[in-house]
Amino acid sequence: MLIVKEVDENGSSEDQTEEEDHENIESPESSASETEIDIGDVRKCGEKADRQQFELLKVLGQGSFGKVFLVRKVRGRDSGHVYAMKVLKKATLKIRDRQRTKLERNILAHISHPFIVKLHYAFQTEGKLYLILDFLRGGDLFTRLSKEVMFTEDDVKFYLAELTLALEHLHSLGIVYRDLKPENILLDADGHIKVTDFGLSKEAIDSEKKTYSFCGTVEYMAPEVINRRGHSMAADFWSLGVLMFEMLTGHLPFQGRDRNDTMNQILKAKLSMPHFLTQEAQSLLRALFKRNSHNRLGAGPDGVEEIKRHAFFANIDFVKLLNKEIDPPFKPALSTVDSTSYFDPEFTKRTPKDSPALPASANGHEIFRGFSFVSNAVIEERKLIQKSIRSVPTAKTHPFTDDYEILEKIGNGAHSVVHKCQMKATPRRYAVKIVKKAVFDATEEVDILLRHSHQQFIVKLFDVYEDETAIYMVEELCEGGELLDRLVNKRALGSEKEVASLMSNLLYAVQYLHSQQVAHRDLTAANILFASKDGDPNSLRIVDFGFAKQSRAENGMLMTPCYTAQFVAPEVLRKQGYDRSCDVWSLGVLLHTMLTGFTPFAMGPNDTPDQILQRVGDGKITMTQPVWDTISEDAKDLVKKMLDVDPNRRVTAKQALQHKWFGRKESLPDRPIQENGEKLDMTDVKFQTALDQTYKAISSAPSVTLRPVGSSALAKRRMKDILYANYTKKNVSANACFRTSWTISPTVSPVTKMVCRPGL
Repeated sequence: MLIVKEVDENGSSEDQTEEEDHENIESPESSASETEIDIGDVRKCGEKADRQQFELLKVLGQGSFGKVFLVRKVRGRDSGHVYAMKVLKKATLKIRDRQRTKLERNILAHISHPFIVKLHYAFQTEGKLYLILDFLRGGDLFTRLSKEVMFTEDDVKFYLAELTLALEHLHSLGIVYRDLKPENILLDADGHIKVTDFGLSKEAIDSEKKTYSFCGTVEYMAPEVINRRGHSMAADFWSLGVLMFEMLTGHLPFQGRDRNDTMNQILKAKLSMPHFLTQEAQSLLRALFKRNSHNRLGAGPDGVEEIKRHAFFANIDFVKLLNKEIDPPFKPALSTVDSTSYFDPEFTKRTPKDSPALPASANGHEIFRGFSFVSNAVIEERKLIQKSIRSVPTAKTHPFTDDYEILEKIGNGAHSVVHKCQMKATPRRYAVKIVKKAVFDATEEVDILLRHSHQQFIVKLFDVYEDETAIYMVEELCEGGELLDRLVNKRALGSEKEVASLMSNLLYAVQYLHSQQVAHRDLTAANILFASKDGDPNSLRIVDFGFAKQSRAENGMLMTPCYTAQFVAPEVLRKQGYDRSCDVWSLGVLLHTMLTGFTPFAMGPNDTPDQILQRVGDGKITMTQPVWDTISEDAKDLVKKMLDVDPNRRVTAKQALQHKWFGRKESLPDRPIQENGEKLDMTDVKFQTALDQTYKAISSAPSVTLRPVGSSALAKRRMKDILYANYTKKNVSANACFRTSWTISPTVSPVTKMVCRPGL
């Protein structure tokens, strides 16, 4: 049990009421009383722990309070498990910190909830406190929000629902949290949230009682906290609204020039509701942003149930959510149980060392400021300034040639080269894709393959290495070659039955990717291989995810134009937003080619790139050639649906899989499509040159007329940001966007934290 004793100069004990805490908030130095922490053991399964039972692996974070280490338990029944170990120097606490310190430790030790971080062990030495906590490998929500700027409404709904369940549990125990913000929400290996850092919480109050401490992070404070007239659990619901608004829009609802201006806005300013939010989202925000806490959603007799019943959560099953039966929208890409890829390399690259500390004295203690679990926000802009070439956090950093022998080259690409390789410890062979970091950023490709290469028709990723110049991706060796090569080598078309079998497997893989909000964006015949030498359709593998993208929105809108010309969808050429349906278009081109022996838009060696791209843009296909006479009407119908020029009318991968052509796949003819006619030689000059021309078309597309940089939309938007920055804060760099937060506790002076938010 945590014992916090306050002793005055005469050695007598002293208590303090909430009112005293409220009155003295502006003068934390006024009290000379100090307290020494004494913490009892917390044991898991009745087993006592000590420092020697934990092996230091890495440093996860460091602050004035001490360090957070990644550790592995080396003795006991949970030997081998990894934890986060927070090491705190024993400190003297002023009177106002007594309840805060005691409360946080008690909450961590005794509360067990799926969405609240768990304390497994606590012990002490003469000079230090040790807390052994869950290791949350996914980092914090602020890191993800910093990368993506804002989330989709479905993502926000998921995180908000899990937070609501966590708050419901805390409130049922009479605890008001008071510091809800993205930095205090961690993600586990599956993407579920866990609330941490209970240093500003308040226990033992009910819905009728109030507490008066002025504490929290200013931008997330409720009006009743700011005006210091007393606040209840309803203050957490205002903070929930701020967090919801920030996740949906990428910025805070109330943020002024300084702390006082921010507080004035919270008390008086009218909230501008973004037009792109759904009616349900706007309704919930308005219900949470009631300045009169009695009118706020969740403050009524039903408490949190009022929030759970709101229309915004209409499709959320809270029972399944509590049991973690609903998949999170984002799953961290992690290769091992001790992966620290979502933590700041500034700390993880340090040599872990738990240095000795002096015993606590009566007069010389550093003030202990709480048990914040870990501080791991990754500041992306700073990283881009310091290092223009990104590293792959999950990659092994020792030389690739220590483990593998590089063999003959088997492929070349615009950004990479592929070799066969053999593991030195075994005779098994693999393919290694070597990407030069100075030419191409492979982090997205590695991330997607780590998540999804378990799918049957996606190439398997076994290992990733990195050195100063290149990324090495060790992948499954596909010995059957490219799909197009097999068609060419056969010198003729296959049967409809064979084509249907191949296409259904491809659509199955693409439908899986799309369900995970991933677009491949370069589905050409050259990127579809056979793993087995016999060309078994079940050994098909989609490879080369260099252009793949994990979409953020439900509609998957993507703006970067990357494609192979003959397979490119019309909306890509028009440089409009395009979504995952462009993958369906590419498979439609491939289906057309497998059925007929020619692409729908390249007719011969004399076609110019402009002519090819014009046909693709028009989306015009004809089926008057003789070869179409031998092809079923169902196959023709599917080709037309997959090559519909309008992406809104084009079938999805899931709809294509349900097409009647696949429904009667077993009854389709298994004779070659042109058996009764003139055999098509797919090795002739016309066929090969037409393909070459379409592949090269994009490289010579008409150039764009350049205009002054200042006329671009980005420059205009940046100028607005500069003007705003100059207005809100003098001496702010014109090229940076700052988020300013003041974290305030009853005994600590305001702390200003400058965090760069990319993308704004």
